[in-house]
Amino acid sequence: MRVSGRKATVLLFIGDIAVFCVSLWLTLLLRYGALPTRETLAPYSVPFGVLFVAWALVFYMAGLYGKQVIWFRTQLWGAIVRTQLLNITLAALFFFLTPAVGIAPKTTLVIYLIISLALICLWRLWLFGLISARGFRTNAALIGEGTEVDELVAEVNNNPRYPICFKVVAGVARVKNNFEDFARELERSKVSLLVVDAEHDALRAALPRVYDLALVVHRYQFENFYRLYEDIFDRVPLSLLRYDWFFRNVEIAGGGAYMFFKAVTDLLGGVVMGLITLVITPFVFIAMKFEGPGPVFIAQERIGRFGEIMRAYKFRSMRLNKAASGEWTTEEKAHNPVTRVGSFLRRTSLDEFPQFINVLRGQLSLIGPRNDIVGLGARLASEIPYYSVRYTVTPGITGWAQINQRYEPGNISPQSVEETKMRLAYDFYYIKNRSLTLDLIIALKTFKRMLFRVSDW
Repeated sequence: MRVSGRKATVLLFIGDIAVFCVSLWLTLLLRYGALPTRETLAPYSVPFGVLFVAWALVFYMAGLYGKQVIWFRTQLWGAIVRTQLLNITLAALFFFLTPAVGIAPKTTLVIYLIISLALICLWRLWLFGLISARGFRTNAALIGEGTEVDELVAEVNNNPRYPICFKVVAGVARVKNNFEDFARELERSKVSLLVVDAEHDALRAALPRVYDLALVVHRYQFENFYRLYEDIFDRVPLSLLRYDWFFRNVEIAGGGAYMFFKAVTDLLGGVVMGLITLVITPFVFIAMKFEGPGPVFIAQERIGRFGEIMRAYKFRSMRLNKAASGEWTTEEKAHNPVTRVGSFLRRTSLDEFPQFINVLRGQLSLIGPRNDIVGLGARLASEIPYYSVRYTVTPGITGWAQINQRYEPGNISPQSVEETKMRLAYDFYYIKNRSLTLDLIIALKTFKRMLFRVSDW
């Protein structure tokens, strides 16, 4: 029996905690040369219990519970080594800053590092692989058409770790005009799961027959294409959206409790960003003066919630203070390069911190869809359907698209209409599913990018 999906993530978490505990037990066994007793374990239980929680959080921030880790294990060894070294460093700082704990863990931490690293790798690279190894895959059929349908089929069928495999892919016209032939192919292919784009306008006339076939005649398992696509890609299938999707899934006001906690978080986060900005500004000023002339801060006209225009403040990261209203040409980039100070500010995301002013004013949230410079936003809205819907929520400094989408090398934002469409698909996923849990995931992954720069595989 194979394990996949959320169960696999839970299993990874439980296994990691178990490895942490066993590693401590073995460490004390080697340290004292005897089986650990209750008295031996007592001084270590509370401080290491705190560290176990912190280490699991670091694992999460490093992307070690992501779906990509479950399906693909490339570069996992290096990520585990880097993350465990960071965890041991955090433990050393913890014991150094809390001398009241009353234990001297220098030797213990060295032994623990070796043992835990070996056991984590054994668990992650071998044992978990056996549990989640390729097993029986459910034969599935998909009714739909379009680029997202092709994308889903390619992703699932080319990855044997998914628990399903599409044996039949049928366009809408075929199902409508040759339904009996389609039904016979399902039987020949031994299909037990039917995935349907039930939102497709042309398919609605045939849906009663599809439902009857799936739920009564053969009792196939039934899955909505949109939900499966979102579960696998963490974004909305953009080209398949209809106007009624927004009425069902976009709630402008948001939940009362969620909005309250979000407002409190934004207030506290804005204050922290402001304090950090005050501390680092003199150093940024001095570094910029050494590199050349130019202002420390820039102000950009950007689009806020409901299309209102706002002035966003940032540390200058390019030689010239020139706001783009469209795509940059090669010549423009050559004459306005990112400075060395600006490169550091961008890599650490410190260039965003002066926007604490906008956060405290309520114009920005810490988390939400990234807003555009006015001219660029207007052009994109004219070229991409439904684009302005992303401004039904307060834009944010970081968001679901920023932590998930990859751009061309050297770029930190979309540089083409196609990349922007992909960003919009992630934005709509966030707007539909926004919650305290999703915001927490975004915040943790943002910290990971800022502090660790660990790839998402």
